[in-house]
Amino acid sequence: MIIRPATPQDAAQMAALLNRIIRIGGTTAHQQEKTAEKVRIDYVDGPDCLCCHVAEEAGQILGFQALGHHDGLPAGWGDIGTFVAPDVQARGTGAALFAATAASARALGVTAINATIRADNAPGLAYYARIGFADYAYDPDWALQDGTVTGRISRRFDL
Repeated sequence: MIIRPATPQDAAQMAALLNRIIRIGGTTAHQQEKTAEKVRIDYVDGPDCLCCHVAEEAGQILGFQALGHHDGLPAGWGDIGTFVAPDVQARGTGAALFAATAASARALGVTAINATIRADNAPGLAYYARIGFADYAYDPDWALQDGTVTGRISRRFDL
């Protein structure tokens, strides 16, 4: 497995992976599929992007992790999103991605990283706990577009 910075040419594979995760449901707050162009802007090289890394094996993207600006966070913070193919979760892909993201964040002067996770996303909560994120906020009333209340937990990682 290779961890490397994402490029605009990766956007189509990244979108296919993200859309697969969205269609499965339960592990992302995203509910609408994204085009490759939207993925590129949101995660790779748009105005709010800080860094994005992909995990690749044999030319296939197994996962990606992006760090960006979010208006609701304190100055110096980045907002993280992690997306790993369901068939390779819990095999070290996320940890390898985070090592690259944390190094880039430090180089960029980011002081803390925020992860906001659906409260019903057990794999996501376990992942962020495993790599050292700690709870700092909880929104028990956050709901999906269909009105289903799942709540959200915000965790932080201080650099």
